[in-house]
Amino acid sequence: MSNIRVACALIAVLGPGIALAQAPAANMSFFITSVGLGKGADLGGLEGADRHCQALAQAAGAGAKTWHAYLSTSASGDTRAVEARSRIGTGPWYNARGAMIAENVDELHLNNNIRKNTGLDEKGQMVKGRGDSPNQHDILTGSQPDGTAFGGTDDHTCHNWTSSGEGSAMLGHFDRQGGGFTSWNTAHPSRGCSQENLISTGGAGLLYCFATN
Repeated sequence: MSNIRVACALIAVLGPGIALAQAPAANMSFFITSVGLGKGADLGGLEGADRHCQALAQAAGAGAKTWHAYLSTSASGDTRAVEARSRIGTGPWYNARGAMIAENVDELHLNNNIRKNTGLDEKGQMVKGRGDSPNQHDILTGSQPDGTAFGGTDDHTCHNWTSSGEGSAMLGHFDRQGGGFTSWNTAHPSRGCSQENLISTGGAGLLYCFATN
C-alpha cells in the first residue's frame, strides 16, 4: 500500500481533524527537546544530556548525525569548565522545518534566529512559551551570553547537571519573552534544581540540541 493510501486510511479511521506527523527537514541540525528527562536538572552530566538529544533525534529520523546539548559546566577540582559554544560544532544550523537558526558560532551568540516560531522541537512542533499553558520557555544552559561557562563559586549548572535538589541553573528563554528577561541563553537562574523548581518559573527541563556534524 502506498504512503498516500496509508495516510488516507489513517485519516478515515482517526478523523479529518488529526494532523499526521511530518518528518523533519533533511538539514535539521537544531531543536529544542520536546520533553525533559523528568529529573529536574539532573541530566546525568553532559553525557546524559547528549544521550537525551541523540535519542530524540533518532526517534525523529535524524539519528545519523551526532547531537550535543547546549550546556556549559563549571570547573570542579581538577576538572576544567566546559563551554557550551565549544561543544556544538561550527554550523550552520537549521530547525526541523529547514529555517536557518545561525550560520556559525559567532552569529549564534550575536544575532541568531531562535524565536517562538523558529524554536521548534525535534518533531517540528512549536514549544509552549509565554502565553501558552503551561509556559515552558525556560531552557537549561548554564551559560553566559557568549556561550562560555561562569567563573566563581556560585552554582549555575546544578552541580554540573547532576543535582535535582540543591543548587541553581542558568536558564534561557527561547521565545525571548518574559519581562526584561529576553536572552535565549542567559535569562535568569532557576529557583532550584528539582523538577518542581524548574516548573515554577516556566520550565520543564528542556534543552537546546545541536548537530555537531
